[in-house]
Amino acid sequence: MNINKKEAYVPPDVWTWDKENGGPFSHLNRPESGATHQKLLPVGKHPLQLYSQGTPNGIKVTIMLEELQELSLEQAEYDAHLIDISTGDQFSSGFVEINPNSKIPVLLDRSGDELVSVFESGSILLYLAEKFGSFLPRNLKDRTSCLSWLFWQVGSAPYLGGGFGHFYFYAPTKIEYAINRFAMETKRQLDLLNKHFANYEYVVGEEYSIADMSIWPWYGGLVRGELYGAADFLDVSSYHHLGRWVETVGARPAVKRGRMVNRVKGPLEEQLRERHDAADFYTRTEDKIQSSGKKS
Repeated sequence: MNINKKEAYVPPDVWTWDKENGGPFSHLNRPESGATHQKLLPVGKHPLQLYSQGTPNGIKVTIMLEELQELSLEQAEYDAHLIDISTGDQFSSGFVEINPNSKIPVLLDRSGDELVSVFESGSILLYLAEKFGSFLPRNLKDRTSCLSWLFWQVGSAPYLGGGFGHFYFYAPTKIEYAINRFAMETKRQLDLLNKHFANYEYVVGEEYSIADMSIWPWYGGLVRGELYGAADFLDVSSYHHLGRWVETVGARPAVKRGRMVNRVKGPLEEQLRERHDAADFYTRTEDKIQSSGKKS
């Protein structure tokens, strides 16, 4: 008897939502948009307000903001408020008001006459690069290359995260076909990056840019063994040129700080769940907060 054939799923004529579909986010996922509860967002003292969590998409933006701190740009100072997506903070009325799509991160810019709300991590990177004239090449050829790779990441990472990561790590049932399908695509992406970095120091030649900041949290995290426990499964150590770039970018002080902001997993000394001042990296990491008995 062909067990797989016997148990094959046959889609109904009209799909209906099964609240008990399993997985760690089944208590939050639903087929409607909009707020689930009333809650205002906190507002800090700085021109820029970030509402996020230290996932790869969130890390993109905190890396950029910390790189701007390295340039001593006063108007780039920011408050980073934790949005805990595991408890549904992204569905609060305050969050939905600034991002109807209920996804982190979101940036509010209060520096001008009008409040500017920016959602989608790639859009935030581009907004900050244009606002501060940094990390985006000025000549048309390199700018176009930078934006092509930025949009490549935005389009490709869902295959890594929502595809491979979901079926390999989060799905309550391991489906061989799904894992193989997305593992193949993830390794194709890794191979693409590896071949690119055989010829270039950074994504756009010799110039570090928002394209690097966009790609590194996802593919750097995978190569460093920080995503889905899949480093061995995907043989990431075989991509030597990609590994060199991952180490180069990861050694930047702003990248080290950026990956700490709004982080809720990993070593406590690397978690700065809320960032409101540059000194917080030295005084308010989670190990210090817990040892002093204070709330984060």
